Amino acid sequence: MASVGLRGWALCTVSLLNSAFVFISGADFVRFISFRAIYHNITGDTKLCQDSIPWSVALQDSSVLGSLFVDLGLLALFIVQHSLLAWSPVKHALQSVLGTLNRTAYCFTTALALQIIMRYWQPVTGAPCLWSVRHAPWSIWFPLLCFSLHFLCWAIICSILMIFDYPELLGIKQVYYDCLGLGDPLSHKSPRAQHLLSHFRHPVCLELGVVLWLLPALSLDRLLLAGTLSTYLALAHSLDKQDLAYLCVQLNHKLQLFAEPHRGSGDASDHKEE
Repeated sequence: MASVGLRGWALCTVSLLNSAFVFISGADFVRFISFRAIYHNITGDTKLCQDSIPWSVALQDSSVLGSLFVDLGLLALFIVQHSLLAWSPVKHALQSVLGTLNRTAYCFTTALALQIIMRYWQPVTGAPCLWSVRHAPWSIWFPLLCFSLHFLCWAIICSILMIFDYPELLGIKQVYYDCLGLGDPLSHKSPRAQHLLSHFRHPVCLELGVVLWLLPALSLDRLLLAGTLSTYLALAHSLDKQDLAYLCVQLNHKLQLFAEPHRGSGDASDHKEE
């Protein structure tokens, strides 16, 4: 029993430390992909663009091409990590080695890949922007509008992650259930929920798309980032009609739960009798 207890504590410690690292990386990613990009434009005077340089000259500049090459390599690293470790043969092989820490390792490598992207990302400053809002009054109001919408989108994303069982997504629940001898947490979910999660683990396409594209100025490296991640999100999921029907049922159920407190006491007593 002592050895089992020590193993359980060790697994829980590793899982919680990994969760802290994922949380910090997520906060850094929000700053990197969203608020830092808006901060450069909050005064309406961004240094990300060189509109005086023609596109024909910028696309032949070795510094511009070098930065794009590095950024493309960083994005490829993230996509390979995110896809390879989710591939069934690799996933089963890691499961046999890591056991309940398989999901923890996946989240750790994802956070590590994001940290590498943020650390070594090369901004392209020697090319014009695809668009840039610089004329008053929009040079002030549009960045503020972007900030508000980005904040709303991140709030929705966090809410969705909580609804979709955040502890299970990070691998915390797998360790907890293993220590209690309850097996895989996914096995306790309904078959329709398992079907949905097998196709798409974090349905935040629309919100992340707004964050990626809605900016006061769109530089060339940002175009590469937004275009690559948007394409990957569009191609990575495989939702079908069964998943859509399940999501609609769950949405209607949640709306009914929110409407319950506003009904009269008579309605509540009728429900109890039923």
